[in-house]
Amino acid sequence: MSTTAASSLPPAYPGRAPWGTAPKLRAWQQAALDAYHERGPRDFLAVATPGAGKTTFALRLATDLLQQGVIRAVTVVAPTEHLKRQWAEAAHRVGIELDPEFRNAQGAHAAGLTGVAVTYAQVAMAPLLHRARTEARPTLVILDEVHHGGDALSWGEAVREAFEPARRRLALTGTPFRSDTAPIPFVTYARGTDGVRRSLADYTYGYGEALRDGVVRPVIFLAYGGNMRWRTSAGDEIAATLGADPLTKDLTSQAWRTALDPYGNWVPQVLAAADKRLTEVRRHVPDAAGLVIATDHTTARAYAARLRAICGEAPAVVLSDDPTASKRIGEFAAGTSRWMVAVRMVSEGVDVPRLAVGVYATSTSTPLFFAQAVGRFVRARRRGETASVFLPTVPVLMEHAANLELERDHALDRPVEEGDFDPEAGLLQEANRRRDSPDGGADALPFEALEAEATFDRVLFDGGEFGMQAEVGSDEEQDYLGLPGLLEPDQVSVLLRQRQAKQIAKRPAPVPEPAAAPIAADALAGLRKELNALVAAWHHRTGQPHGVIHGELRRTCGGPPSSTASAEQVQQRIDTIRGWHAKGRRLA
Repeated sequence: MSTTAASSLPPAYPGRAPWGTAPKLRAWQQAALDAYHERGPRDFLAVATPGAGKTTFALRLATDLLQQGVIRAVTVVAPTEHLKRQWAEAAHRVGIELDPEFRNAQGAHAAGLTGVAVTYAQVAMAPLLHRARTEARPTLVILDEVHHGGDALSWGEAVREAFEPARRRLALTGTPFRSDTAPIPFVTYARGTDGVRRSLADYTYGYGEALRDGVVRPVIFLAYGGNMRWRTSAGDEIAATLGADPLTKDLTSQAWRTALDPYGNWVPQVLAAADKRLTEVRRHVPDAAGLVIATDHTTARAYAARLRAICGEAPAVVLSDDPTASKRIGEFAAGTSRWMVAVRMVSEGVDVPRLAVGVYATSTSTPLFFAQAVGRFVRARRRGETASVFLPTVPVLMEHAANLELERDHALDRPVEEGDFDPEAGLLQEANRRRDSPDGGADALPFEALEAEATFDRVLFDGGEFGMQAEVGSDEEQDYLGLPGLLEPDQVSVLLRQRQAKQIAKRPAPVPEPAAAPIAADALAGLRKELNALVAAWHHRTGQPHGVIHGELRRTCGGPPSSTASAEQVQQRIDTIRGWHAKGRRLA
Protein backbone atom coordinates (compact mmCIF):
# COMPACT_ATOMS: atom_id res chain seq x y z
CA MET A 1 0.00 0.00 0.00
CA SER A 2 1.16 3.57 -0.56
CA THR A 3 0.29 6.81 1.20
CA THR A 4 1.70 8.61 -1.84
CA ALA A 5 -0.73 6.81 -4.10
CA ALA A 6 -3.56 7.53 -1.67
CA SER A 7 -2.65 11.20 -1.71
CA SER A 8 -2.57 11.26 -5.50
CA LEU A 9 -5.84 9.42 -6.06
CA PRO A 10 -8.20 11.79 -7.87
CA PRO A 11 -10.55 13.17 -5.20
CA ALA A 12 -13.49 12.72 -7.55
CA TYR A 13 -12.50 9.12 -8.30
CA PRO A 14 -13.21 7.38 -10.65
CA GLY A 15 -12.99 10.49 -12.82
CA ARG A 16 -10.07 12.74 -13.57
CA ALA A 17 -8.58 14.83 -10.81
CA PRO A 18 -10.27 18.24 -10.62
CA TRP A 19 -8.33 21.40 -11.24
CA GLY A 20 -5.62 22.10 -8.68
CA THR A 21 -5.95 18.82 -6.74
CA ALA A 22 -3.30 16.35 -7.96
CA PRO A 23 -0.80 15.17 -6.92
CA LYS A 24 -1.48 16.09 -3.30
CA LEU A 25 -4.42 16.08 -0.94
CA ARG A 26 -6.83 18.96 -0.97
CA ALA A 27 -6.57 21.36 1.92
CA TRP A 28 -9.74 20.05 3.61
CA GLN A 29 -8.57 16.43 3.25
CA GLN A 30 -5.23 17.23 4.85
CA ALA A 31 -6.92 19.24 7.62
CA ALA A 32 -9.32 16.38 8.35
CA LEU A 33 -6.42 13.91 8.36
CA ASP A 34 -4.48 16.11 10.79
CA ALA A 35 -7.53 16.41 13.04
CA TYR A 36 -7.87 12.63 13.09
CA HIS A 37 -4.21 11.89 13.85
CA GLU A 38 -4.12 14.56 16.54
CA ARG A 39 -6.71 12.68 18.61
CA GLY A 40 -6.62 9.14 17.23
CA PRO A 41 -10.31 8.62 18.03
CA ARG A 42 -12.10 5.32 17.76
CA ASP A 43 -15.03 7.01 15.99
CA PHE A 44 -14.74 9.88 13.53
CA LEU A 45 -17.54 11.47 11.50
CA ALA A 46 -16.46 13.40 8.39
CA VAL A 47 -19.17 15.40 6.64
CA ALA A 48 -18.13 16.57 3.19
CA THR A 49 -20.30 17.75 0.34
CA PRO A 50 -20.75 15.32 -2.57
CA GLY A 51 -17.86 15.65 -4.98
CA ALA A 52 -15.39 16.90 -2.37
CA GLY A 53 -13.33 13.70 -2.26
CA LYS A 54 -14.40 11.63 0.76
CA THR A 55 -13.04 8.44 -0.83
CA THR A 56 -9.54 9.89 -1.16
CA PHE A 57 -9.55 11.09 2.45
CA ALA A 58 -10.74 7.72 3.76
CA LEU A 59 -8.22 5.66 1.77
CA ARG A 60 -5.33 7.92 2.80
CA LEU A 61 -6.37 7.46 6.44
CA ALA A 62 -6.62 3.69 5.91
CA THR A 63 -3.09 3.50 4.47
CA ASP A 64 -1.75 5.53 7.41
CA LEU A 65 -3.38 3.25 9.98
CA LEU A 66 -2.24 0.10 8.18
CA GLN A 67 1.36 1.32 7.97
CA GLN A 68 1.31 2.32 11.63
CA GLY A 69 0.06 -1.13 12.60
CA VAL A 70 -3.05 0.28 14.27
CA ILE A 71 -5.23 -1.92 12.05
CA ARG A 72 -4.69 -5.01 9.90
CA ALA A 73 -7.96 -5.12 7.99
CA VAL A 74 -10.43 -2.76 6.31
CA THR A 75 -14.16 -3.18 5.86
CA VAL A 76 -16.09 -0.72 3.69
CA VAL A 77 -19.88 -0.59 4.06
CA ALA A 78 -21.65 1.18 1.17
CA PRO A 79 -25.31 1.77 0.25
CA THR A 80 -25.32 0.00 -3.13
CA GLU A 81 -23.66 -2.80 -5.06
CA HIS A 82 -22.25 -0.29 -7.52
CA LEU A 83 -20.64 1.82 -4.80
CA LYS A 84 -18.94 -1.11 -3.08
CA ARG A 85 -17.30 -2.07 -6.40
CA GLN A 86 -16.27 1.54 -6.89
CA TRP A 87 -14.65 1.52 -3.44
CA ALA A 88 -12.77 -1.68 -4.24
CA GLU A 89 -11.43 -0.20 -7.49
CA ALA A 90 -10.26 2.96 -5.73
CA ALA A 91 -8.65 0.96 -2.90
CA HIS A 92 -6.80 -1.24 -5.41
CA ARG A 93 -5.15 1.85 -6.86
CA VAL A 94 -3.49 2.56 -3.49
CA GLY A 95 -2.55 -1.04 -2.72
CA ILE A 96 -5.49 -1.98 -0.50
CA GLU A 97 -7.17 -5.12 -1.86
CA LEU A 98 -10.85 -5.34 -0.96
CA ASP A 99 -13.23 -8.08 -2.12
CA PRO A 100 -16.42 -6.45 -3.48
CA GLU A 101 -17.89 -9.84 -4.40
CA PHE A 102 -17.78 -11.17 -0.82
CA ARG A 103 -20.96 -13.04 0.11
CA ASN A 104 -22.16 -13.85 3.60
CA ALA A 105 -22.20 -17.55 2.75
CA GLN A 106 -18.41 -17.48 2.33
CA GLY A 107 -17.81 -16.69 5.98
CA ALA A 108 -14.35 -15.25 5.28
CA HIS A 109 -12.64 -13.48 2.42
CA ALA A 110 -9.78 -14.96 0.42
CA ALA A 111 -6.28 -15.01 1.91
CA GLY A 112 -4.02 -12.14 0.91
CA LEU A 113 -6.78 -9.54 0.82
CA THR A 114 -6.94 -6.56 3.19
CA GLY A 115 -10.69 -6.79 3.64
CA VAL A 116 -14.09 -6.58 1.99
CA ALA A 117 -16.60 -4.10 0.62
CA VAL A 118 -20.20 -4.91 1.56
CA THR A 119 -23.61 -3.23 1.57
CA TYR A 120 -25.69 -2.18 4.57
CA ALA A 121 -28.33 -4.70 3.51
CA GLN A 122 -25.68 -7.44 3.48
CA VAL A 123 -24.61 -6.58 7.03
CA ALA A 124 -28.23 -6.53 8.19
CA MET A 125 -28.72 -10.10 6.96
CA ALA A 126 -25.85 -11.53 9.04
CA PRO A 127 -24.59 -9.10 11.71
CA LEU A 128 -22.99 -11.82 13.85
CA LEU A 129 -20.95 -13.06 10.90
CA HIS A 130 -19.57 -9.58 10.32
CA ARG A 131 -18.97 -9.17 14.04
CA ALA A 132 -16.86 -12.33 14.03
CA ARG A 133 -14.91 -11.04 11.03
CA THR A 134 -14.34 -7.72 12.81
CA GLU A 135 -13.15 -9.45 15.99
CA ALA A 136 -10.73 -11.68 14.10
CA ARG A 137 -8.34 -8.84 13.17
CA PRO A 138 -7.95 -5.20 14.24
CA THR A 139 -10.23 -3.56 11.71
CA LEU A 140 -11.00 -0.11 10.34
CA VAL A 141 -14.65 0.05 9.33
CA ILE A 142 -15.49 2.76 6.79
CA LEU A 143 -19.23 3.53 6.85
CA ASP A 144 -19.89 5.29 3.56
CA GLU A 145 -23.01 7.50 3.49
CA VAL A 146 -23.54 6.51 7.10
CA HIS A 147 -27.02 8.05 7.21
CA HIS A 148 -28.19 4.82 5.57
CA GLY A 149 -27.37 3.06 8.82
CA GLY A 150 -30.69 4.43 10.07
CA ASP A 151 -32.79 3.44 7.03
CA ALA A 152 -34.54 0.83 9.16
CA LEU A 153 -34.37 0.01 12.85
CA SER A 154 -33.02 -3.45 12.05
CA TRP A 155 -30.30 -1.95 9.87
CA GLY A 156 -29.07 0.36 12.59
CA GLU A 157 -29.08 -2.43 15.16
CA ALA A 158 -27.24 -4.75 12.77
CA VAL A 159 -24.54 -2.19 11.97
CA ARG A 160 -24.02 -1.52 15.68
CA GLU A 161 -23.92 -5.24 16.49
CA ALA A 162 -21.52 -6.08 13.66
CA PHE A 163 -18.97 -3.31 14.12
CA GLU A 164 -19.02 -2.56 17.83
CA PRO A 165 -15.70 -4.50 18.24
CA ALA A 166 -13.92 -2.53 15.48
CA ARG A 167 -10.56 -0.98 16.38
CA ARG A 168 -11.46 2.18 14.44
CA ARG A 169 -14.63 3.42 12.70
CA LEU A 170 -14.75 6.18 10.09
CA ALA A 171 -18.21 7.48 9.19
CA LEU A 172 -18.62 9.46 5.97
CA THR A 173 -21.59 11.37 4.61
CA GLY A 174 -22.44 14.25 2.36
CA THR A 175 -25.94 14.58 3.86
CA PRO A 176 -25.93 13.98 7.63
CA PHE A 177 -29.63 14.55 8.01
CA ARG A 178 -32.71 12.39 7.76
CA SER A 179 -36.41 13.21 7.65
CA ASP A 180 -37.09 10.80 10.48
CA THR A 181 -35.61 10.57 13.98
CA ALA A 182 -33.89 7.18 13.62
CA PRO A 183 -30.46 7.43 15.28
CA ILE A 184 -27.41 6.77 13.10
CA PRO A 185 -25.01 4.18 14.58
CA PHE A 186 -21.67 5.41 15.98
CA VAL A 187 -22.65 9.07 15.56
CA THR A 188 -22.41 11.38 18.58
CA TYR A 189 -25.43 13.54 19.43
CA ALA A 190 -25.46 16.59 21.69
CA ARG A 191 -28.53 18.25 23.17
CA GLY A 192 -28.97 21.91 22.23
CA THR A 193 -30.60 24.72 24.18
CA ASP A 194 -33.94 23.80 22.58
CA GLY A 195 -33.70 20.30 24.01
CA VAL A 196 -33.17 18.68 20.59
CA ARG A 197 -30.22 16.34 20.15
CA ARG A 198 -28.20 16.96 16.99
CA SER A 199 -25.37 15.05 15.35
CA LEU A 200 -21.83 16.29 15.95
CA ALA A 201 -19.35 16.00 13.09
CA ASP A 202 -15.62 15.76 13.81
CA TYR A 203 -14.87 17.52 10.54
CA THR A 204 -17.22 19.35 8.18
CA TYR A 205 -16.59 20.59 4.67
CA GLY A 206 -19.78 22.09 3.25
CA TYR A 207 -20.88 22.93 -0.27
CA GLY A 208 -20.37 26.65 0.30
CA GLU A 209 -16.73 26.13 1.32
CA ALA A 210 -16.13 23.71 -1.54
CA LEU A 211 -17.62 26.20 -3.99
CA ARG A 212 -15.36 28.99 -2.74
CA ASP A 213 -12.36 26.65 -3.07
CA GLY A 214 -13.26 25.69 -6.62
CA VAL A 215 -13.63 22.06 -5.54
CA VAL A 216 -17.23 21.75 -6.77
CA ARG A 217 -19.22 23.36 -9.55
CA PRO A 218 -21.77 26.08 -8.95
CA VAL A 219 -25.31 24.85 -9.62
CA ILE A 220 -27.77 26.78 -11.78
CA PHE A 221 -31.36 25.64 -11.18
CA LEU A 222 -33.76 26.20 -14.08
CA ALA A 223 -37.36 25.92 -12.88
CA TYR A 224 -40.28 25.15 -15.17
CA GLY A 225 -43.95 25.55 -14.31
CA GLY A 226 -46.92 25.33 -16.62
CA ASN A 227 -50.57 24.53 -17.06
CA MET A 228 -51.75 21.12 -15.84
CA ARG A 229 -55.10 19.40 -16.17
CA TRP A 230 -56.13 16.03 -14.76
CA ARG A 231 -59.20 13.99 -13.89
CA THR A 232 -59.86 12.60 -10.41
CA SER A 233 -61.38 9.21 -9.63
CA ALA A 234 -64.71 10.95 -9.12
CA GLY A 235 -64.62 12.15 -12.71
CA ASP A 236 -63.93 15.79 -11.82
CA GLU A 237 -61.51 17.66 -14.04
CA ILE A 238 -59.07 19.96 -12.28
CA ALA A 239 -56.82 22.55 -13.89
CA ALA A 240 -53.97 24.34 -12.15
CA THR A 241 -50.87 26.30 -13.03
CA LEU A 242 -47.79 24.76 -11.45
CA GLY A 243 -45.64 27.45 -9.92
CA ALA A 244 -48.25 30.21 -10.08
CA ASP A 245 -51.51 29.12 -8.47
CA PRO A 246 -51.49 28.69 -4.67
CA LEU A 247 -52.27 24.99 -4.30
CA THR A 248 -52.96 22.63 -1.43
CA LYS A 249 -50.52 19.81 -0.75
CA ASP A 250 -52.73 17.28 -2.54
CA LEU A 251 -53.30 19.52 -5.57
CA THR A 252 -49.58 20.29 -5.79
CA SER A 253 -48.83 16.57 -5.72
CA GLN A 254 -51.29 15.82 -8.52
CA ALA A 255 -50.19 18.79 -10.64
CA TRP A 256 -46.58 17.63 -10.17
CA ARG A 257 -47.44 14.07 -11.21
CA THR A 258 -49.32 15.43 -14.21
CA ALA A 259 -46.22 17.37 -15.26
CA LEU A 260 -44.09 14.22 -15.03
CA ASP A 261 -46.46 12.19 -17.20
CA PRO A 262 -44.21 11.03 -20.07
CA TYR A 263 -47.11 11.30 -22.53
CA GLY A 264 -47.90 14.94 -21.83
CA ASN A 265 -46.04 17.90 -23.31
CA TRP A 266 -44.26 19.12 -20.15
CA VAL A 267 -41.64 16.37 -20.11
CA PRO A 268 -40.56 16.59 -23.77
CA GLN A 269 -40.54 20.39 -23.60
CA VAL A 270 -38.25 20.38 -20.55
CA LEU A 271 -36.08 17.58 -21.96
CA ALA A 272 -35.67 19.57 -25.17
CA ALA A 273 -34.63 22.64 -23.14
CA ALA A 274 -32.15 20.55 -21.14
CA ASP A 275 -30.71 19.10 -24.34
CA LYS A 276 -30.23 22.62 -25.72
CA ARG A 277 -28.41 23.53 -22.52
CA LEU A 278 -26.23 20.42 -22.83
CA THR A 279 -25.35 21.36 -26.42
CA GLU A 280 -24.22 24.78 -25.22
CA VAL A 281 -22.11 23.28 -22.42
CA ARG A 282 -20.51 20.81 -24.84
CA ARG A 283 -19.21 23.72 -26.93
CA HIS A 284 -16.71 24.28 -24.10
CA VAL A 285 -16.72 20.83 -22.44
CA PRO A 286 -16.98 18.32 -25.31
CA ASP A 287 -17.64 15.25 -23.16
CA ALA A 288 -20.25 16.88 -20.89
CA ALA A 289 -23.25 14.64 -20.25
CA GLY A 290 -26.78 14.82 -18.86
CA LEU A 291 -28.73 12.68 -16.40
CA VAL A 292 -32.50 12.35 -16.07
CA ILE A 293 -33.63 11.07 -12.66
CA ALA A 294 -36.93 9.22 -13.03
CA THR A 295 -39.35 7.88 -10.44
CA ASP A 296 -39.80 4.33 -11.73
CA HIS A 297 -38.75 1.94 -14.46
CA THR A 298 -41.74 2.53 -16.72
CA THR A 299 -41.30 6.30 -16.88
CA ALA A 300 -37.51 5.92 -17.20
CA ARG A 301 -37.94 3.95 -20.41
CA ALA A 302 -40.56 6.42 -21.68
CA TYR A 303 -38.28 9.38 -20.92
CA ALA A 304 -35.46 7.61 -22.76
CA ALA A 305 -37.67 7.26 -25.83
CA ARG A 306 -38.53 10.96 -25.66
CA LEU A 307 -34.85 11.89 -25.41
CA ARG A 308 -33.94 9.73 -28.37
CA ALA A 309 -36.54 11.54 -30.48
CA ILE A 310 -35.19 14.91 -29.32
CA CYS A 311 -31.43 14.44 -29.75
CA GLY A 312 -31.27 11.49 -32.16
CA GLU A 313 -29.14 9.42 -29.77
CA ALA A 314 -30.37 6.60 -27.56
CA PRO A 315 -29.56 7.40 -23.90
CA ALA A 316 -28.11 4.86 -21.50
CA VAL A 317 -30.83 3.55 -19.18
CA VAL A 318 -29.71 2.39 -15.72
CA LEU A 319 -32.34 0.46 -13.78
CA SER A 320 -31.90 -0.54 -10.17
CA ASP A 321 -32.60 -4.24 -10.70
CA ASP A 322 -30.26 -4.57 -13.69
CA PRO A 323 -27.24 -6.75 -12.80
CA THR A 324 -25.24 -4.92 -15.48
CA ALA A 325 -25.95 -1.47 -13.98
CA SER A 326 -22.38 -0.96 -12.74
CA LYS A 327 -20.99 -1.88 -16.14
CA ARG A 328 -23.40 0.49 -17.87
CA ILE A 329 -22.44 3.33 -15.55
CA GLY A 330 -18.74 2.64 -16.10
CA GLU A 331 -19.12 2.59 -19.87
CA PHE A 332 -21.11 5.82 -19.81
CA ALA A 333 -18.56 7.50 -17.53
CA ALA A 334 -15.71 6.56 -19.87
CA GLY A 335 -17.55 7.55 -23.04
CA THR A 336 -18.75 10.73 -24.66
CA SER A 337 -22.47 10.02 -25.24
CA ARG A 338 -24.99 12.65 -24.23
CA TRP A 339 -27.63 11.26 -21.87
CA MET A 340 -28.29 8.71 -19.17
CA VAL A 341 -31.63 7.97 -17.46
CA ALA A 342 -31.59 6.48 -13.95
CA VAL A 343 -34.20 5.59 -11.34
CA ARG A 344 -34.49 7.07 -7.85
CA MET A 345 -31.72 6.06 -5.46
CA VAL A 346 -29.60 4.77 -8.32
CA SER A 347 -28.61 8.43 -8.52
CA GLU A 348 -26.61 8.05 -5.32
CA GLY A 349 -24.51 5.36 -6.97
CA VAL A 350 -24.03 7.26 -10.22
CA ASP A 351 -20.53 8.71 -10.03
CA VAL A 352 -19.85 10.25 -13.45
CA PRO A 353 -17.76 13.42 -13.16
CA ARG A 354 -18.67 14.50 -16.71
CA LEU A 355 -22.32 14.93 -15.73
CA ALA A 356 -23.10 18.63 -16.11
CA VAL A 357 -26.85 18.84 -16.87
CA GLY A 358 -29.62 17.18 -14.88
CA VAL A 359 -33.38 16.84 -15.10
CA TYR A 360 -35.11 16.19 -11.77
CA ALA A 361 -38.06 14.24 -13.16
CA THR A 362 -39.08 12.39 -10.01
CA SER A 363 -41.76 13.02 -7.41
CA THR A 364 -39.38 12.19 -4.55
CA SER A 365 -39.01 15.36 -2.51
CA THR A 366 -37.04 14.67 0.68
CA PRO A 367 -34.03 16.92 1.36
CA LEU A 368 -31.83 13.82 1.63
CA PHE A 369 -32.72 12.57 -1.83
CA PHE A 370 -32.58 16.04 -3.39
CA ALA A 371 -29.10 16.71 -2.01
CA GLN A 372 -27.85 13.32 -3.15
CA ALA A 373 -29.35 13.83 -6.61
CA VAL A 374 -27.82 17.29 -7.06
CA GLY A 375 -24.54 15.86 -5.79
CA ARG A 376 -24.26 13.88 -9.02
CA PHE A 377 -23.60 17.09 -10.96
CA VAL A 378 -21.23 19.11 -8.79
CA ARG A 379 -17.95 17.23 -9.26
CA ALA A 380 -15.50 19.76 -10.70
CA ARG A 381 -12.76 18.71 -13.13
CA ARG A 382 -11.54 22.13 -14.24
CA ARG A 383 -12.07 25.75 -13.37
CA GLY A 384 -15.21 27.35 -14.72
CA GLU A 385 -17.41 24.27 -15.09
CA THR A 386 -21.02 24.83 -14.04
CA ALA A 387 -23.88 22.43 -13.33
CA SER A 388 -27.41 23.02 -14.64
CA VAL A 389 -30.35 21.22 -13.03
CA PHE A 390 -33.87 21.45 -14.50
CA LEU A 391 -36.76 20.91 -12.09
CA PRO A 392 -40.50 21.55 -11.72
CA THR A 393 -41.59 24.72 -9.96
CA VAL A 394 -42.76 22.92 -6.83
CA PRO A 395 -42.45 24.80 -3.51
CA VAL A 396 -40.59 22.04 -1.68
CA LEU A 397 -38.02 21.72 -4.48
CA MET A 398 -37.59 25.49 -4.67
CA GLU A 399 -36.84 25.48 -0.94
CA HIS A 400 -34.30 22.67 -1.30
CA ALA A 401 -32.59 24.50 -4.17
CA ALA A 402 -32.45 27.77 -2.21
CA ASN A 403 -31.00 25.98 0.84
CA LEU A 404 -28.34 24.02 -1.03
CA GLU A 405 -25.49 25.79 0.72
CA LEU A 406 -26.92 25.40 4.22
CA GLU A 407 -25.18 22.88 6.46
CA ARG A 408 -27.51 20.60 8.36
CA ASP A 409 -27.15 18.24 11.26
CA HIS A 410 -29.25 15.20 11.94
CA ALA A 411 -31.72 16.04 14.70
CA LEU A 412 -33.32 13.63 17.15
CA ASP A 413 -36.17 14.35 19.57
CA ARG A 414 -37.90 16.79 17.22
CA PRO A 415 -41.69 16.78 17.54
CA VAL A 416 -43.44 14.47 15.11
CA GLU A 417 -46.35 16.26 13.51
CA GLU A 418 -49.51 14.60 12.33
CA GLY A 419 -49.01 13.22 8.84
CA ASP A 420 -45.23 12.87 9.22
CA PHE A 421 -43.76 9.85 7.54
CA ASP A 422 -40.32 8.39 6.98
CA PRO A 423 -39.58 8.89 3.27
CA GLU A 424 -36.11 7.39 3.52
CA ALA A 425 -37.17 4.09 5.12
CA GLY A 426 -36.56 1.34 2.64
CA LEU A 427 -35.13 3.49 -0.16
CA LEU A 428 -32.17 1.18 -0.53
CA GLN A 429 -34.44 -1.85 -0.59
CA GLU A 430 -36.45 -0.12 -3.31
CA ALA A 431 -33.27 0.58 -5.25
CA ASN A 432 -32.59 -3.15 -5.45
CA ARG A 433 -36.01 -4.22 -6.65
CA ARG A 434 -38.09 -3.42 -9.68
CA ARG A 435 -40.67 -0.66 -9.39
CA ASP A 436 -43.36 -0.50 -12.04
CA SER A 437 -45.58 2.29 -10.74
CA PRO A 438 -45.03 5.92 -9.73
CA ASP A 439 -44.67 7.05 -6.13
CA GLY A 440 -47.66 6.68 -3.89
CA GLY A 441 -48.99 3.25 -4.90
CA ALA A 442 -52.40 2.40 -3.56
CA ASP A 443 -52.32 5.29 -1.10
CA ALA A 444 -51.86 7.95 -3.76
CA LEU A 445 -54.89 10.00 -4.79
CA PRO A 446 -56.08 8.40 -8.04
CA PHE A 447 -56.04 10.66 -11.08
CA GLU A 448 -55.63 10.65 -14.85
CA ALA A 449 -53.26 13.13 -16.44
CA LEU A 450 -54.98 14.94 -19.30
CA GLU A 451 -52.81 17.85 -20.33
CA ALA A 452 -49.44 19.29 -19.35
CA GLU A 453 -47.74 22.29 -20.95
CA ALA A 454 -44.44 23.72 -19.73
CA THR A 455 -43.54 27.35 -19.11
CA PHE A 456 -40.07 28.63 -18.32
CA ASP A 457 -40.36 30.08 -14.84
CA ARG A 458 -37.10 31.30 -13.33
CA VAL A 459 -33.46 30.59 -12.54
CA LEU A 460 -32.15 30.07 -9.01
CA PHE A 461 -28.48 30.69 -8.32
CA ASP A 462 -26.45 31.61 -5.25
CA GLY A 463 -29.53 32.42 -3.18
CA GLY A 464 -31.04 34.70 -5.84
CA GLU A 465 -33.83 34.35 -8.40
CA PHE A 466 -33.54 35.57 -11.97
CA GLY A 467 -35.84 35.73 -14.95
CA MET A 468 -39.54 36.09 -15.57
CA GLN A 469 -42.02 33.62 -16.96
CA ALA A 470 -41.56 32.98 -20.67
CA GLU A 471 -42.88 30.60 -23.28
CA VAL A 472 -40.88 27.47 -24.01
CA GLY A 473 -38.81 28.07 -27.13
CA SER A 474 -38.84 31.85 -26.73
CA ASP A 475 -35.77 34.07 -27.05
CA GLU A 476 -36.12 34.89 -23.36
CA GLU A 477 -35.77 31.21 -22.42
CA GLN A 478 -32.87 30.80 -24.83
CA ASP A 479 -31.00 33.64 -23.09
CA TYR A 480 -30.70 31.41 -20.02
CA LEU A 481 -30.21 28.10 -21.85
CA GLY A 482 -27.40 29.69 -23.83
CA LEU A 483 -25.18 30.66 -20.89
CA PRO A 484 -21.56 29.72 -21.71
CA GLY A 485 -20.45 26.30 -20.48
CA LEU A 486 -17.36 27.62 -18.67
CA LEU A 487 -17.98 30.40 -16.15
CA GLU A 488 -16.67 31.37 -12.73
CA PRO A 489 -19.42 31.79 -10.07
CA ASP A 490 -19.17 35.59 -10.11
CA GLN A 491 -19.45 35.56 -13.90
CA VAL A 492 -22.62 33.46 -13.64
CA SER A 493 -24.17 36.04 -11.31
CA VAL A 494 -23.24 38.94 -13.61
CA LEU A 495 -24.65 37.25 -16.70
CA LEU A 496 -27.88 36.27 -14.95
CA ARG A 497 -28.44 39.85 -13.84
CA GLN A 498 -27.76 41.05 -17.38
CA ARG A 499 -30.17 38.50 -18.85
CA GLN A 500 -32.88 39.54 -16.39
CA ALA A 501 -32.42 43.25 -17.13
CA LYS A 502 -32.64 42.52 -20.85
CA GLN A 503 -35.80 40.49 -20.34
CA ILE A 504 -37.46 43.25 -18.33
CA ALA A 505 -36.48 45.93 -20.85
CA LYS A 506 -37.85 43.96 -23.81
CA ARG A 507 -41.25 43.35 -22.28
CA PRO A 508 -43.82 45.82 -23.60
CA ALA A 509 -46.48 47.34 -21.41
CA PRO A 510 -49.40 44.93 -21.08
CA VAL A 511 -52.20 45.52 -23.59
CA PRO A 512 -55.70 44.57 -22.49
CA GLU A 513 -56.96 41.59 -24.45
CA PRO A 514 -60.19 42.12 -26.37
CA ALA A 515 -63.11 40.73 -24.51
CA ALA A 516 -64.30 37.37 -25.77
CA ALA A 517 -67.87 37.00 -26.88
CA PRO A 518 -69.99 36.46 -23.78
CA ILE A 519 -70.98 32.88 -23.12
CA ALA A 520 -72.67 31.23 -20.19
CA ALA A 521 -70.37 29.27 -17.89
CA ASP A 522 -72.48 26.14 -18.26
CA ALA A 523 -72.28 26.42 -22.07
CA LEU A 524 -68.47 26.60 -21.95
CA ALA A 525 -68.41 23.65 -19.55
CA GLY A 526 -70.59 21.74 -22.00
CA LEU A 527 -68.17 22.42 -24.85
CA ARG A 528 -65.24 21.22 -22.75
CA LYS A 529 -67.17 18.09 -21.80
CA GLU A 530 -67.90 17.42 -25.47
CA LEU A 531 -64.23 17.90 -26.36
CA ASN A 532 -63.12 15.52 -23.61
CA ALA A 533 -65.61 12.90 -24.78
CA LEU A 534 -64.24 13.13 -28.32
CA VAL A 535 -60.66 12.90 -26.98
CA ALA A 536 -61.62 9.82 -24.95
CA ALA A 537 -63.18 8.21 -28.02
CA TRP A 538 -60.04 8.94 -30.03
CA HIS A 539 -57.94 7.47 -27.22
CA HIS A 540 -59.91 4.21 -27.33
CA ARG A 541 -59.66 4.15 -31.12
CA THR A 542 -55.93 4.80 -31.44
CA GLY A 543 -54.42 4.02 -28.04
CA GLN A 544 -52.87 7.50 -27.90
CA PRO A 545 -52.75 8.97 -24.35
CA HIS A 546 -55.19 11.81 -23.61
CA GLY A 547 -52.35 14.28 -23.02
CA VAL A 548 -50.81 13.57 -26.41
CA ILE A 549 -54.17 14.09 -28.14
CA HIS A 550 -54.85 17.38 -26.35
CA GLY A 551 -51.32 18.52 -27.17
CA GLU A 552 -51.75 17.73 -30.86
CA LEU A 553 -55.05 19.61 -30.93
CA ARG A 554 -53.40 22.63 -29.34
CA ARG A 555 -50.52 22.53 -31.83
CA THR A 556 -52.97 22.23 -34.73
CA CYS A 557 -55.45 24.88 -33.64
CA GLY A 558 -53.26 27.17 -31.53
CA GLY A 559 -54.36 28.89 -28.35
CA PRO A 560 -53.85 28.17 -24.65
CA PRO A 561 -54.49 24.90 -22.76
CA SER A 562 -58.10 23.74 -22.76
CA SER A 563 -58.58 24.88 -19.17
CA THR A 564 -58.14 28.53 -20.21
CA ALA A 565 -59.27 28.37 -23.84
CA SER A 566 -62.23 30.41 -25.01
CA ALA A 567 -65.46 28.90 -26.31
CA GLU A 568 -64.38 29.62 -29.90
CA GLN A 569 -61.04 27.89 -29.35
CA VAL A 570 -62.67 24.85 -27.74
CA GLN A 571 -65.19 24.67 -30.59
CA GLN A 572 -62.34 24.77 -33.12
CA ARG A 573 -60.70 21.79 -31.42
CA ILE A 574 -64.03 19.95 -31.40
CA ASP A 575 -64.39 20.52 -35.14
CA THR A 576 -60.79 19.39 -35.72
CA ILE A 577 -61.06 16.11 -33.83
CA ARG A 578 -64.42 15.39 -35.47
CA GLY A 579 -62.58 15.71 -38.76
CA TRP A 580 -60.04 13.17 -37.51
CA HIS A 581 -62.82 10.73 -36.70
CA ALA A 582 -64.40 11.26 -40.12
CA LYS A 583 -61.10 10.65 -41.96
CA GLY A 584 -59.84 7.91 -39.65
CA ARG A 585 -56.64 9.96 -39.15
CA ARG A 586 -54.06 8.59 -36.73
CA LEU A 587 -51.58 10.77 -34.87
CA ALA A 588 -48.01 10.30 -35.96
